[in-house]
Amino acid sequence: MKKLFALCFVAFGATAQADGLGALELFLKTAASGRAEFSQVVTSPPREGQTARTRNSSGTFEFQRPGRFRFVYGKPLPQTIVADGQTLWLYDVDLNQVTARAQASALGSTPAALIAAAPDLQALQADYQLANAPERDGLQWVQATPRTRDGQVQSVRVGLREVEQGGRKTAELAALEIVDSFGQRSLLTFNKVQLNVSLPPETFRFKPPAGADVIRQ
Repeated sequence: MKKLFALCFVAFGATAQADGLGALELFLKTAASGRAEFSQVVTSPPREGQTARTRNSSGTFEFQRPGRFRFVYGKPLPQTIVADGQTLWLYDVDLNQVTARAQASALGSTPAALIAAAPDLQALQADYQLANAPERDGLQWVQATPRTRDGQVQSVRVGLREVEQGGRKTAELAALEIVDSFGQRSLLTFNKVQLNVSLPPETFRFKPPAGADVIRQ
């Protein structure tokens, strides 16, 4: 599911709407960069006569518009996912394997576009049908359904929280809920969020480790 998030994956100019779409627009327009810690829970559909299985992981996340982000999974299976603006890199530490894909074709209508790629709602609507979802857990939510039905992502819900930074209203990403075409649900929750921080250029550079098997797709 970590690979799906990267390959299929993430606060906005003020609007009068106190809803999910308003918060998403605010995020896209006013959060140029950010960093956070995250936890992820992946729940697989139960098989007949069995209960649903869950897997937990955690790590760190950084992004900078346009089109740059870095996910580092620390537990339990170390992985690094980097989008540098041209290439999407996935490094599986246990396999000592790097997968590289052209970023333009890899992201498209994926959850990553909701975080770091699209500049505004109009751009997102080319790939997603967007709608407000009910407020939950103190967050404003957006339901995003890919317009292309033959992909690996069935639906995405984005949870946001409006905040103030330096006397200016903005919004931060608080949760991302992804359901894939097999009914598997991945919930990422973000904490210790910092917006509009200065991130060094090397944050979004990736060099395959010596000896790693590199697969280019």
